[in-house]
Amino acid sequence: MSVVESVAVPTPAIRIRDKKRVLSSAFVGTTIEWYDFYLYGTAAALIFNTQFFPQSSAFAGVLASFATFAVGFFARPVGGILAGHLGDRIGRKALLVASLVTMGVASTGIGLLPNYDSIGSFAVVGLVALRLLQGLSAGAEWGGSALLSVEHAPRHLRGFFGSFTQVGSAAGMLLATSAFAITQLAMTAEQFQSFGWRIPFLASAVLVVIGLVIRLGVEDAPQFQQLKAENNTAKAPIAEVLKYHRRSLLVAIGLRLAQPALFVVLTVYLLGYISSRRDDTTSGLTAVLVGSAVGLISGPFWGWLSDRYGRRPIAIAGAIGIGIFVWPLFWFLDHGPLVLLPLVMILGMNVLHDSIYGPQAAWFAEQFPLHLRYSGVSFGYQVGTVLSGGLTPFIAAALLNVGGGQPWLICGYLTLLAALSTLAAVAAKDPARAYAKDHSTPDTF
Repeated sequence: MSVVESVAVPTPAIRIRDKKRVLSSAFVGTTIEWYDFYLYGTAAALIFNTQFFPQSSAFAGVLASFATFAVGFFARPVGGILAGHLGDRIGRKALLVASLVTMGVASTGIGLLPNYDSIGSFAVVGLVALRLLQGLSAGAEWGGSALLSVEHAPRHLRGFFGSFTQVGSAAGMLLATSAFAITQLAMTAEQFQSFGWRIPFLASAVLVVIGLVIRLGVEDAPQFQQLKAENNTAKAPIAEVLKYHRRSLLVAIGLRLAQPALFVVLTVYLLGYISSRRDDTTSGLTAVLVGSAVGLISGPFWGWLSDRYGRRPIAIAGAIGIGIFVWPLFWFLDHGPLVLLPLVMILGMNVLHDSIYGPQAAWFAEQFPLHLRYSGVSFGYQVGTVLSGGLTPFIAAALLNVGGGQPWLICGYLTLLAALSTLAAVAAKDPARAYAKDHSTPDTF
């Protein structure tokens, strides 16, 4: 057998091995990225207001802490644009390796950063700079990981394969929340405030090494390698997306409004809310742990289900559900038995949130052509995330204050985002639904 033949016709065993490595890379690498990114969110809700903004009032300290949290989200579109441009020209893998290293450096830096009492305003400047670096890395990560998994997938399993990138978010949140919870349990409150909160950030360095070992062994999908070999990559991919694919871009942005907003309410804002309203600092973390653990299963389930029945009907049901769910959610947080909070978290996170998020990697990829796909999915995903997830904790804190301490304005805000996401889902292309109805449908992916 010639060399050409051996390359052109790989054995099934090689295909299976390679696909397993791709899924492992998507899951492990994204898990580590989101572990680092979510550490900051947990710390912003629990510790940063006293470590870096001690001169502020309690309310101003919370706003300042959540404002620095939002900074990372604002940097994500920039990271997405840069990574999209390079990823559409030189490949997905190279950008994924760079993003992992960048995130590890930023998180380790936060763990080593002196607080306000030690260096004054320089501590705040350093915190913002490192958060910006986290945002750039996260902006580069998702699009590349999503495409690497989806472009290696069989047509009938794109939602399932793509969900391994999405599950990395749940796994990262589980690791981040567990790291804080274990550290709190192992120390006194004074020790945790003094130095214990730094330990989860410093652990990032070890995790990054593990992720790199796995990620360096993965190659770009054959279809992209062929595109690059034929010199058909786009010279200015983001410009082409903005000129020729505005509808797909608006759809992607709209699909990212309700789901990330609900996520940060459940995993970030909720922690401070029940701490201040009900003097409870443990129930929220426990519920987030439960929701994150269940997400390891629910994400792939929803991705698989979208392969069988289409992405659109599932996303529409999820968005409408979010618009309804947030109203009883805040009543429960104020009055309900917090022992049942994990069940509420499962409903909100693993049913409503994951029904949209699980299939999202595949669905976004299906909106854009191959030569512009990294730029399109990254830009749409990150802009939508800034408009919803990045601003929601800050907006929620402000709306609670404007509403005289009552959360009805927060609920109205989330319902509006849910309505916009529903409209985006109606407008989105859904080739998976067409294929589920008729397997002879031509593949335009």
